[in-house]
Amino acid sequence: MVENKDAHPSKLPDPETWVDQYGDYLYRFALSRIKDPGLAEELVQETFLAALNSRKNFKGRSSARTWLIAILKHKIIDQYRKKKPEESREDMEIFPDGVDHMFDDKGSWIERPGKWNTNPMKAYEQREFMDVFYRCLSDLPKRLSKAFVMREMEGQSTEEICKNLDITATNCWVILYRARMHLRHCLDVNWIAQ
Repeated sequence: MVENKDAHPSKLPDPETWVDQYGDYLYRFALSRIKDPGLAEELVQETFLAALNSRKNFKGRSSARTWLIAILKHKIIDQYRKKKPEESREDMEIFPDGVDHMFDDKGSWIERPGKWNTNPMKAYEQREFMDVFYRCLSDLPKRLSKAFVMREMEGQSTEEICKNLDITATNCWVILYRARMHLRHCLDVNWIAQ
């Protein structure tokens, strides 16, 4: 088993190792949200600089990677806030006639928009979770993955799974247990610890 150098949350690794340990991960994280490789790179550099300047504030209540991700998230938010007003006005071009026709003379809605049945932030987080979940599922050995999908996603009974995979009920339970344990560990590392 490979030992994780970042396993003990109260210790902050040597800053000289940060780029090697966390650089790729932080870059992928930033790029998935910014979509501009140059800007993502710049934000990661700013994250390392901010972390270097505030490393004395690291309390050890999380791993160094989680701490760096939190700093990077703030950098990304700051980047969105810095957007020039002209860039924001470009977004309004989807309404070439403006939005005035949606309001009356007093500024009230002419036709009030309906309530959303979903929270956009939760939907985004769910999509991110599902990306991690499917990556973890694809890391499972084929038989474990197949049994898990048949049981949890297709709703098949133990009998159906046993027939499809040509295994005994006891073997099926062991396979499902191993699949769940592997997925739980993978999600703990790649989602929960984020």
